[in-house]
Amino acid sequence: MELGIGIGWRPEIADAVEGLPGLDWVEVVAENVCPGHLPASLTRLRSRGTKIVPHGVSLGLGGADRPSEQKLGDLAERAVALDSPLVTEHIAFVRAGGVLTASPQLEAGHLLPVPRTWDALKVLCENVRIAQDLLPVPLALENIAALISWPDEELTEGQFLAELVERTGVGLLIDVANLHTNHVNRGEDPAKALDELPVEAIRYVHVAGGVERDGVWHDTHAHPVTEPVLEVLCELRSRVAPPGVLLERDDDFPPPGELAAELETVRATVVNGAGPAARTDEARTVRAGDGVRVAAGTTDGGVRAAVGDVDPGARERVGIAQASLLSALVAGTPAPEGFDPQRLRVQSRALAAKRADVVAKVAPELPEILGAGYRPAFLAYAKYRPMQAGYRRDALDFAEQLLVAGQPADESARRLLTRWWEERAGAHPPRRTARIVRAARAALVRR
Repeated sequence: MELGIGIGWRPEIADAVEGLPGLDWVEVVAENVCPGHLPASLTRLRSRGTKIVPHGVSLGLGGADRPSEQKLGDLAERAVALDSPLVTEHIAFVRAGGVLTASPQLEAGHLLPVPRTWDALKVLCENVRIAQDLLPVPLALENIAALISWPDEELTEGQFLAELVERTGVGLLIDVANLHTNHVNRGEDPAKALDELPVEAIRYVHVAGGVERDGVWHDTHAHPVTEPVLEVLCELRSRVAPPGVLLERDDDFPPPGELAAELETVRATVVNGAGPAARTDEARTVRAGDGVRVAAGTTDGGVRAAVGDVDPGARERVGIAQASLLSALVAGTPAPEGFDPQRLRVQSRALAAKRADVVAKVAPELPEILGAGYRPAFLAYAKYRPMQAGYRRDALDFAEQLLVAGQPADESARRLLTRWWEERAGAHPPRRTARIVRAARAALVRR
């Protein structure tokens, strides 16, 4: 299926996207659209024959738990509503803990890397098969960018992806910006990854901008695409002609002319790249669990036999490892053995900053009420208060904590925050903190 050249559709650039010359398709964040109330811009694009692909960010197929049927149903509903040729998600985990590990369930609010181990591969493959059975269109999965590395990994990224495709038939969404990010942050060679993965399984490619600070590459999606990322795209293009290439931009949107120019640069890179290089299955090899070298294309009796189906203990082992890491990142618990504590602190700060940014978007009244004090107050709250039920609940919990502590100090702002919280939390049974907040509000009224 040929997609061509596309761009990530976002409400902030909807008009600009509609006016881009030569645009073949768009991708939308699945969780940000409602099937019964599609934005007029998407409806117009669809009526023009522009393909629309929903891109999920919350399934967490790399997590230890089986994927949520509700979330899969939501993704399927969007695929049908948008008449999509496929849907995409990520090879990542986004939550951990819960019943499987007898610990509180924690939300990352971000895509975190799956350990490249045989256990994690078994769990991921079973989760992918569950998703494929419930989705009405083909599924493709994206490699993610990461700041941290798991200790004692047993497979490279390319090997891990090759095994995943062999066992499930799932398609790949290769993000060349993420390959560059992992090169800077984890020392992984993008060319080696491309050599090892099954390029024939690529359904489309992501290209995005980022920035390097203090030796760490931040995949911001808010900067122009850099030359090193385009070089990785050239590396990929030398191996295969990708069916589609998409430019991602999520923030700090440039004028329409700059967007069009950047898209044209991506198009030129794809068109002028070298032709597909010859590849053979014999060239792609991985190490099975027993140490025997076998081809990644091996079917029955090869690596498949070594990996096998998921065993009952694999989910628990993966779940414990992921919960331990996520707790260190969002709840301030000690770093698990084998991780770089400094790099974990960098990732932890990045997760908290993203929480602050997203909460400010879903609850814009909070930064309006708190002004310059919003961000430091939220980061102080997030340091030891993990997100457990999504960003909207996070916003309510943050406001509640401030009010219980008698904050903000300004009486007028505190009154506004109290009213905001009550209007949104009133349907919930009054907990002790709710009673405290209401008592505080009553005291303010009596003054």
